[in-house]
Amino acid sequence: MDPTTETIADLYSRSLDILASLRARGDAAGTTERQAPRFSITRTAELVGRSGAAIREAEKDGRLPTVERTASGRRVGYTLAEINQMRAVFGTRPWRAPGDPVSIIAVQNFKGGVGKSTVSTHLAQYLAIKGYRVCLIDCDSQGSSTTMFGYVPDLDITEDDTLYPFIRNAEMSSLAYAVRATHWDGLYLVPANLKLYSAEYELAARIARADRKLLNRLSEGIASIEEHFDVIILDPPPALGTISLSVMRAANALLVPIPPTVVDFTSTTTFLAMLYETMGVLEEQGMPINLTWMRMLATRADEQKSMQRELLGVMRNLFGDTLLRTVLKDSAEIDNASARLMTVYELEGPVTSRETYQRGLTYLNAANAEVETLIRLTWPSHAERLRSDGVI
Repeated sequence: MDPTTETIADLYSRSLDILASLRARGDAAGTTERQAPRFSITRTAELVGRSGAAIREAEKDGRLPTVERTASGRRVGYTLAEINQMRAVFGTRPWRAPGDPVSIIAVQNFKGGVGKSTVSTHLAQYLAIKGYRVCLIDCDSQGSSTTMFGYVPDLDITEDDTLYPFIRNAEMSSLAYAVRATHWDGLYLVPANLKLYSAEYELAARIARADRKLLNRLSEGIASIEEHFDVIILDPPPALGTISLSVMRAANALLVPIPPTVVDFTSTTTFLAMLYETMGVLEEQGMPINLTWMRMLATRADEQKSMQRELLGVMRNLFGDTLLRTVLKDSAEIDNASARLMTVYELEGPVTSRETYQRGLTYLNAANAEVETLIRLTWPSHAERLRSDGVI
């Protein structure tokens, strides 16, 4: 069959049908039908920062509603919304203080397949579990992060649901129209679909006509909503284009996923060279990129392979403290969760084995905890507490 316009359109339509079928099979028809995980009393006490006895006492005296139980009287576990209510009652919310800057993290590399959207979505959900107010902005027309929240971008998301109208229309003053609640309490999403691909060309054409301030549009959109959030995570396209430049202008932190392979290491070296050059050019034009921190994260690692072990050693020597200590190893559980259009944090239990599941969670939690510490260090209200607690 020749690759005519008609056959390509037909393949696209049939692919959407398959995606819709996969979504239905994974019981992920939309955020209204999806549920974040429930947590045991032990895990809840850990997350809230109070003992299980303190929680039960608060339920008894009416400060907290009693948890839902099964017909046999067994607790069904606490939802994230209930945990956040406890944090409010006990005064243990981890939110930034009014004078602390919102943390705007770009998860960026210019090569696909490095785990960018996997890192973005798991980081967003981890921070939501810890009680932060989070917004994940999907800036990539492929919509991978959007898909991980149960949407099929070109079926469920229109261009009016994305960044596109705000970037295109200078008269729009707020990005709030695109911010939607997810099934995770405290976690919001600005979704993406294929229409953002058009925004790349429109922005490039207008910037070529000396309208360079358009690179500030995403930053202006974030400024319009940031008072409601502690952390905003940006998932940009895997290429150096106008949207990626807009992301870098808006971000104040940069997380670079890099698998320990020769091809990915080479690509990341090129990314660093382009980033250096771009930062210089933008600074000359009065539009500097201001980052409070930058870290590399080794992703999709398989230390059973000698070349990957060798490259990890090279990366540790080269990047030093810029490389997170945790290595995010290749995990069948991440692949299995992705096949269900969800993350490991949403799995009710192991898909492969409990050992594999727990190992994957351990790597994810450790990497995300390192990022959480970096975030809190940028908040004056938290930094001194971290030092006094001996975290740093």
